[in-house]
Amino acid sequence: MIECLKIAKYFLSCVDEDAEDSLSNLKRQKLLYYAQGLHLALYDEPLFCGPILAWTHGPVVAGICHKYKEFGANPIPKEEIDFADYDLRTREILDEVWDVYGQFSGSKLRNMTHQESP
Repeated sequence: MIECLKIAKYFLSCVDEDAEDSLSNLKRQKLLYYAQGLHLALYDEPLFCGPILAWTHGPVVAGICHKYKEFGANPIPKEEIDFADYDLRTREILDEVWDVYGQFSGSKLRNMTHQESP
């Protein structure tokens, strides 16, 4: 199992600023939710430790939300990560989540999570 913060930072590494991609706290929260769900579905075990809470705007990992709340709805700047911290299976899951859901805005992802069963 990997730290949720490392998962959150990985998604920042996926942002293509040249293509004007960005990652808000809202969008990243939904990506964390989908990553956890996909990992649970495929491997019957959590990707990261800690609860995902049901808040007004959908699923949230509270610690990550609070850590980056200063950015509000604005894009979170990239952070350096060490790709050696991520095993192949984890990277494949995170890349798949980014490929499928990274194209959507935080608002769209929020709406999607409101229309789906957990």
